[in-house]
Order: sequence, then structure tokens, then C-alpha cells
Amino acid sequence: MSTDQTPQAGPEVIKAFVRTLPSAPGVYRMLDAEGAVMYVGKARSLKSRVTNYTRPEALPVRLQRMIAATVSMEFVRTETESEALLLEANMVKRLRPRYNVLLRDDKSFPYIMIATDHEAPELTKHRGARRRKGHYFGPFASASAVNRTIASLQRAFLLRNCSDSFYAGRTRPCLQYQIKRCAGPCTREISLEGYAGLVEDARLFLTGKSRAVQDHLQKDMAQAAEDLDFERAAVIRDRLSALALIQSQGDSTAQSVEEADVFAIHHEGGQFCVQVFFFRAFQNWGNYPYRPKADITLTDEEVLESFLIQFYEDRPPPRLILLSHNLAETELLEEALATRAGRKVRIEVPQRGEKKDLVNHALQNAKEALSRQLAEGASNRSLLEGVAEAFGLERVPRRIETYDNSHISGTNQVGAMVVAGEDGFSKKHYRTFNIKSDIAPGDDFGMMREVLTRRFSRLAAESETDAEDDATGMPDWPDVVFIDGGAGQLNAVKEVIATLNLPKEVTFIGIAKGEDRDAGREKFHMEGREAFMLPHRDPVLYYVQRIRDEAHRFAIGTHRAKRKKDQIKNPLDEIDGIGPTRKRALLNHFGSAKAVSRASLADLQAVPTISAAIAQLVYDHFNQA
Repeated sequence: MSTDQTPQAGPEVIKAFVRTLPSAPGVYRMLDAEGAVMYVGKARSLKSRVTNYTRPEALPVRLQRMIAATVSMEFVRTETESEALLLEANMVKRLRPRYNVLLRDDKSFPYIMIATDHEAPELTKHRGARRRKGHYFGPFASASAVNRTIASLQRAFLLRNCSDSFYAGRTRPCLQYQIKRCAGPCTREISLEGYAGLVEDARLFLTGKSRAVQDHLQKDMAQAAEDLDFERAAVIRDRLSALALIQSQGDSTAQSVEEADVFAIHHEGGQFCVQVFFFRAFQNWGNYPYRPKADITLTDEEVLESFLIQFYEDRPPPRLILLSHNLAETELLEEALATRAGRKVRIEVPQRGEKKDLVNHALQNAKEALSRQLAEGASNRSLLEGVAEAFGLERVPRRIETYDNSHISGTNQVGAMVVAGEDGFSKKHYRTFNIKSDIAPGDDFGMMREVLTRRFSRLAAESETDAEDDATGMPDWPDVVFIDGGAGQLNAVKEVIATLNLPKEVTFIGIAKGEDRDAGREKFHMEGREAFMLPHRDPVLYYVQRIRDEAHRFAIGTHRAKRKKDQIKNPLDEIDGIGPTRKRALLNHFGSAKAVSRASLADLQAVPTISAAIAQLVYDHFNQA
């Protein structure tokens, strides 16, 4: 006979592990009864650090709860404590333990890249891994800042931003050359040696040598004027103006800080905000507010220290990091970041001068960002409470989903889902659905049926009913779903949901447009209630209208993007067996898809990497009887 036994948990379990632990650096993980990792920590001495958990009475309540729930532990020994710190950051980002400080709203910042793997280097925006050979400058806090800077750099240095295939197909200069945004290396309007000089000027400018670049341009302008070459002098003058524009675009400049990231932390109302400013080439390249998920019992210093190592887990650190608070293990953090960067990294908490001013500016922005978030959150919570009251819900919704469809005469049919919660619209959780079923053109019921079947079938298969996004706190399951439509649409939805046997109850509400489609005269349809309207000036009505309009905007935007993509689709994409490499080879050889369509079989066979069989395939595609 067998009996179910609850696994042992708490200090006694931890004591059993302490007996075999070495007095060496490493990382430890604490697991609960379900095998989930609750906490990841690093230690200079695993034995000493874990021993502390065997005396929970001296620890904060948060850690006492964690210890009481611990049924097992796992360990990884490392050579050094800095290696343990890096491994801890990696595990925290990957496992998302609930008792660790978690970096929320993790995003990839854009860079400016000058690609050097081509005879005429390209100036472009870059995100992600740095696989392409070239010079990278950044990070910038927003794509718009990168786009503005690239546009100004084109005016100043006349570097191309076209793709390599477009470059290879040119027989005469493009519009960018005509409007003085490119020097025209593709058709040798400038020699490759002369273009290389422009590239070097751009590189020097972006690495902070702007004064040297401006000095030699001013000398060149003076010499051109002396030689009576006024046209060339005017071109150089325009380039100097563009450089001045770039330097004036930053919110602030730094006279003594060439390259640094500035971090300031503030907490209020049980929430933390870390404001990050990026300074490169003595210029402010933008800022971004982070809201790490952390227990309110933690200090600002503890949260900032955990935040920093996670922040640089997949980003190269600058040579200087300025902080608003002193950290307990600054030297260890410097060593770990230097190991990752392959060079020295300094961490400072400035006490005076320009560096102190930069930190104070970041701290003020952190306070204001958190105040705005708290105010918006209070407003959103009030509206969500109003939704619960207006629609007779048992509890205040944390996640509201709204669906809409878009098409033109049944073509490019798409469904769209937008999500709203306590922090407003959560664009990270928006989804689009390309309609795959053989649905009659304009069958909105059929489109909605497919969208909801795919959405909730997948949700039921992949997510627990109480699961939520660790990065944003948004629940995976909706409490309320708004459908753009009346009683008929709602009935179609109910039929779909009944077949899915969902493990969690979800409230579905249909929004029927008012007479003459007037906003404010919408009728709402719910199961078990007669159709009803909300008061004309009710804030909840405005809120629901805003959510519905956002769903409509998102659906229309997705549909237009899909239609535009179909309109500009390359004919080579329709040929089976022609992947990106062969497509690039054909375009580089002939210059355009139209030229490929006119090519003879012999010409196609002459293209490198194109075999006789592939050449025949391409030829037959464009020459079908």
C-alpha cells in the first residue's frame, strides 16, 4: 500500500545540501514542489551563502516565504565570482524566477551601421546580432532618432543607404543623388577612393571627432572659394550645416563625457523606475524608462545592481557607467562587465560637476516617468472598475481583448486583436491573424469564427488559467472580449466557444454600431441580458469606443500592409526553388526582375550559382505558352 507524502521543504532540506557544498564561487537555484525555479543567486562561497538560508528567523519575510517553499536546490560551480555573476544574470533572464528582480519591457535598441563588406559601404539602421562586418554606433533610444540622424548624415557625408542588389542594378544615378543625399558611387559619379574618404569622415564624426571633421571641411570650403569653385564651396557649406543639425538634435550634450550610460533609479507606490540615458560621441542619443519587477522590501541599490547585470547580459557595455546610487559590489560588477566587453569598464557615482548633473537629470526623468505611470494606472484602474460595474462583471478585468476584421472584397483578409489592461494598451500582446480558411468573400462571421477558434484553442493548449507575462504582468487569459458586431456576431462567437470547452470563463460582449454608425449610440449585447446602451457621456462608453477604434485601426493597418506587400511582391518569389541566394544572384546579374523575365535560357545559365535545371525553371516560368 502506498501513501501520498508531501515533499519535505524549508531549512531542513537546505541543511542537507550545505553538508556537501564547496567553499567555492558558484550559482544556486531554489526549487518549489512543482520543480519551478523560485530564485537564482550567486555566491563567492556556496557553502557560506547557502548556510544563511538555514536560519530564516534572521531574514526578511520575503525570504522566509521562499525558504519555506524550497523542496530542492541545484548548483553550478564557477571559477570566479564574476563568472558566477554573469551566469546568474543569464539564468534570471532565461528562467524568470519570481523572487528575483526581473528586467521588464526588455527591448532591442537600434544602432547606426556603416557596413564595410562592400566596395561602397552602406549607411543603415541595425538591430540584433552584429553578424555583418562594419562599424556600429549606438545604441539610440528610438528608431525615429536613428532615422533622423541617418537622414542628416546622408546630407553631410553623401553615403548611400540603398541595398546591395539595388546598387548593383544601377546604370544611372538614382533620386538620392539628384537631391544631394548620395555621392553616386554606383555609377562612379565619385571614385571609390573619394567615397572611402566620405566614409572615413562619417566614422570619425560618429566616434566623437566632429571638431576635426568640421575643421577640414571648413578648410576645403575656403580653398574652393579661393579657387572660385563656388559650386563645390556651396556643397561643402551644406554639409557643414547638416553636421550642425545633427549636433543640435540631442536633448543635451556632454562636454566631458564622450561615451557613457547613465542610470538613475526611483521608487514610489511600491514600484521602481530605472531611467537610462545613452551618451555617445559627447551627444545624448536618447533615454528609455524601465520598470523592473521587484519586491517592495528591496532597496534601490539592490534593485539597481540586479538590473544592471541583466541589462548588459546581451548588450555591450560602454567604457563608463554613471549611477545615482552606490552599489555594494561595484568592483565585482566592473570585473564582470569588463570580462564581457573585453576591455576596462568603470562604474562611478559622481558627486559634483557635469557628470553629477547628468545623473540628476536622469533621476528627475525617472521620478516624472514613474509619476506619470502611477497617474495613468490609477485612471485606467478607475475605468476598469467602471467596466466591471457597467457590464455586471464579478471582478475588475485585468485583461480586455478586442477583435476586428479587415478586407477588400474578400482579398487580403486579416483578423486583429488588441489588448488593454491596467497600464493602458499593451501593444506587445497585439496579434494579427491571416485568414486561412476557404471563406466566402466578405463573410465576417466566418472570419471571426476562424480567428477565435485559433486564438482560444492555442491559449487553452499552451497556457494555465492563472499564467501571466513576467515582463509586463499582463495575464495570458482575457477576462472580457469585445466583438465588433451585434447579436448575430455574438451568437456565432458563442457557438465557437461552446465547442472549445474552455477551462476558464470569459465574458464576451458584442458592440453593435448605432444608427447611421454614430459613435455614442452603440448597443451592447451580452448573454443573458437584453441589448442595452450606456449613458451618452459615460467615461466607460468613451473607453470602450477607444478600444474598439484601436482594434479597427490595427486591423486596417495590418490589411493595408499586407495588400502593399502583395502589390510589390517580386515575381521571382513565385518560383519554387528560388531562394534568397539565387534570387540575389539573378538580380545582381540582370539588375531587375523584369530583365530576368526577358533573359534567354543561355543568359540564365551563365549566372553564377544558377544550374541548368534552375535556369530552365526560371525560363519556363516567364515563357509559358
